[in-house]
Amino acid sequence: MVQKRTRSASSSVFLALILIAVILGLAVGGLLIWDRQRAGEHEAERATEAIATTLALSPTTRQALAAVESGPAQRAEATATLQPITRTLIDRAGITYVTIMTTDGIRLTHREESQIGGFYLGTIPGTPTELTEVFDGTLGPSIRTIVPVFAPGGTELVGWVSAGVTLGTVGASIRDELPLILTLTAGLLAAGVVGALLGRHYTRRLAGDLSAADVRDATTSFESLRTLGAALRAQNHEHGNRLHTAVAMLELGRTREAITLLTETADHNQELVDSLAVPATSESTMNALLLGKTAQAAERGLDFETVIDPEAPALALSPIDAIAVVGNLIDNAFDAAASGEWPHTVHLEIRAAGAETVEISVTDSGAGFSEESRARMFDHGYSTKAAPSATRGIGLALVRDIVTRAGGHIAVDEHPTTLRVSLPAATGKDAR
Repeated sequence: MVQKRTRSASSSVFLALILIAVILGLAVGGLLIWDRQRAGEHEAERATEAIATTLALSPTTRQALAAVESGPAQRAEATATLQPITRTLIDRAGITYVTIMTTDGIRLTHREESQIGGFYLGTIPGTPTELTEVFDGTLGPSIRTIVPVFAPGGTELVGWVSAGVTLGTVGASIRDELPLILTLTAGLLAAGVVGALLGRHYTRRLAGDLSAADVRDATTSFESLRTLGAALRAQNHEHGNRLHTAVAMLELGRTREAITLLTETADHNQELVDSLAVPATSESTMNALLLGKTAQAAERGLDFETVIDPEAPALALSPIDAIAVVGNLIDNAFDAAASGEWPHTVHLEIRAAGAETVEISVTDSGAGFSEESRARMFDHGYSTKAAPSATRGIGLALVRDIVTRAGGHIAVDEHPTTLRVSLPAATGKDAR
């Protein structure tokens, strides 16, 4: 059987950064093209408006149109006068057409002389006002402005002037700038590739050829061992203190008091061990964690209470993941309770929530969450603790990742502050 090759974390980082660079490059290129398109359209609108307005105010245009109503001869004379003017404007102003027409829309000028005498294709306002629109005429879709022409010295409407630029002409101006846009896009892509290569290099220095899953598991293992180690150190410290006290009592001849101290310690630990002899916490590492956390709470002056439901099934988590979840929830509660007002209490409860779900809730007497901390409490690297530490901002983010990956969910309650985790129970051969 051939084992499937897993992509390394550095390769995953490289591919992710390349994908981001491609998306950003294409997005920037698209935005530049869109922006140039919009700018070209605005330029076309301003140009057609300026030319149409200028021509409509020209005395030559007004006089020629005012004489058109006199008869066909005057119409031909108006065309002969105005067509050369419009042709010059088309050639020099960089627009597609200039059409001068009568009040009822009969063309007196046109880019294509065969169209002279036909009706204008476009919107003629019902009142003598200026109008700019996009319309599909004889030369194709165009941005056009139509302006009324009034008789010399009066307000009588004698015709219209329309100037237009086809969308194809606007697109041609964009094509002229495509090399620059493509160069900028390529530069962004190149910078993205360099960034991806650097990201892969530094990720490989940190993680070697480990896969992303291996890195995640290593982080979980580190956090679990740190939590378990801190708990066991506290337990060892407490046991050492009690043992030294008992030895001192024995040396002073206070044998009965020494025996009582050691017996109370053993009885207390045995009671806790007995309460943990259920499927949900029967794993030896979980036992060690909770015993250590009890000692750690005593060392910090916290009242730590555990309530374990005898019917709670085993968790569908590996021992490392289970320690990471429970340990970090307790650590977070310990810190919150220690910084709050007296009494400093933390309450852990593990119970069955149906046949296939285990609920772990940790309640503390701390001050609760601010609006910012509640919104960001599960973000990687976020911490409300002032002391700098490499482990700050990892715990709750790691809890969320493990719980989400296992198919569970986290709820946050207040008054009192409670983090409630629901996890699937182990089934079949995984159940203990």
